[in-house]
Amino acid sequence: MTRGLALAALVLAGHAHALTPQEALAISAGESDARIEALAQAVSQGDDKTAAFLQALADDAVKLAGGKVLVLRGDQALDPVTGQTVPVPPEAEDVMLNNRLRGEVDTALAALKLFSPDASVRAQAALALLKEPDASRSPVLDKALAAEKDPAVLALIGQARAAVLLQSAVPNDRVMAARTLAASAQPEVLLLLNQQLSAETDPAVQTVLKTALRQVQDGLRWGERLGQMFTGASLGSILLLVALGLAITYGLMGVINIAHGELMMIGAYATYVVQALFRQYLPGAFDWYLLAAVPLAFGASALVGAVMERTVLKHLYGRPLETLLATWGISLVLMQGVRSLFGAQNVGVENPSWMSGSLPILPNLQLPWNRVIIIAFAAAVLVGMALLIGKTRLGLFVRGVTQNRPMASCMGVNTARIDTYAFALGSGIAGLAGCALSQVGNVGPDLGQSYIVDAFMVVVLGGVGQLAGTVYAALGLGLVNKLLEGWTGAVLAKICVLVFIIVFIQKRPQGIFAMKGRSAEA
Repeated sequence: MTRGLALAALVLAGHAHALTPQEALAISAGESDARIEALAQAVSQGDDKTAAFLQALADDAVKLAGGKVLVLRGDQALDPVTGQTVPVPPEAEDVMLNNRLRGEVDTALAALKLFSPDASVRAQAALALLKEPDASRSPVLDKALAAEKDPAVLALIGQARAAVLLQSAVPNDRVMAARTLAASAQPEVLLLLNQQLSAETDPAVQTVLKTALRQVQDGLRWGERLGQMFTGASLGSILLLVALGLAITYGLMGVINIAHGELMMIGAYATYVVQALFRQYLPGAFDWYLLAAVPLAFGASALVGAVMERTVLKHLYGRPLETLLATWGISLVLMQGVRSLFGAQNVGVENPSWMSGSLPILPNLQLPWNRVIIIAFAAAVLVGMALLIGKTRLGLFVRGVTQNRPMASCMGVNTARIDTYAFALGSGIAGLAGCALSQVGNVGPDLGQSYIVDAFMVVVLGGVGQLAGTVYAALGLGLVNKLLEGWTGAVLAKICVLVFIIVFIQKRPQGIFAMKGRSAEA
């Protein structure tokens, strides 16, 4: 039985019956031709158990033991017919699928899903058939077109049918298919049209194909632009998190802290440790480990920063070169300490399930949830920091000490304690940046080195001591860097951004926002 006839049997069947053990066994064992025929017979029923069994076959999660078929679910096995849980026998063998059988299973799955009651499932099935057009799927697509009521799904099925017609031997069919696909906003259509154009010999069809290509490219362009903007905003939010701590330690306190990147690294490793503890002791609550890691990352980095300030930096205020050298030495000590504790290799930090996956916006634009949440997290940290500096007693003392230390001391402010609090706050925010970075990449001893230079550039460009300038500079540099990467490549984009900052600082040394008041006169 051919694939086209098998799928026609699916959509033209009048009655359905449940999957039987004999059918499951016939699909799983035997010669390929016999298995394909059994597959066609089972698919003709179109019930949920058949679909679940075929999905398990496609996922290589089916075993044979003693003439029985078992579907693996973790350490247990299920009977695909009754759904009962059974132990996995030691003699169980994997069910093998060659390329031909795997194609038949994939086709049957897509066909089953085209008639699902869930519109989103039908849409995914139509997209799967659009990506791999096959003339033998025409009967299924025709039947699905006649039965579909949802306009969006109907359009996708029509495009999948047009992708099949694009390979027709009749020129008029190819013209009609190209015109149908011209209205598509699916990235896969570009590949199909380009492939057909390279093989097309009819001049009239070539003209229609070129027109369709331009229309599809125009439709996808907005998704590409929005994707670049989101990537730039994502990079900008990460730079903002990194630079917010420096806005305090360097912008407000004037300390050139080269170890700021290593304070980020400590926050990232604190997140890794919390993940490991949750995995070992609280596996059922693993999805919530990040909520516990955020305050611990802040506390760990703040504690290290407070120790740095109390033991070394308090003796070096007013001596920037010595502060730079001292913090550089501290950064080397911290990196070596992490290598000794955790090893020199990167460690992986897993996203919680609620940060996995992506948010579909357009056919060629899906926003990863981890980056969306990091952007929101950066905004929340910014708001919290602005409120702390501008509305709290600690913030008042920090501003008073940084603007006029002798006068603040005369008013009874313990300036040494405020210095420690402020430096610990800036270090803690660096730890939050490390916690966020752990969700978008691996964590290693050199993590901070990748961001420290960019963070200093953000603070200097925005204006020393200016939170608003830090925000504008971080988001601006992120967007400009990603837009330039599309034209010049990553290396030249970095060089262009650096040259721009140098020229800008030459023309406006105070940055985007100049400091106002007595602090500007100091």
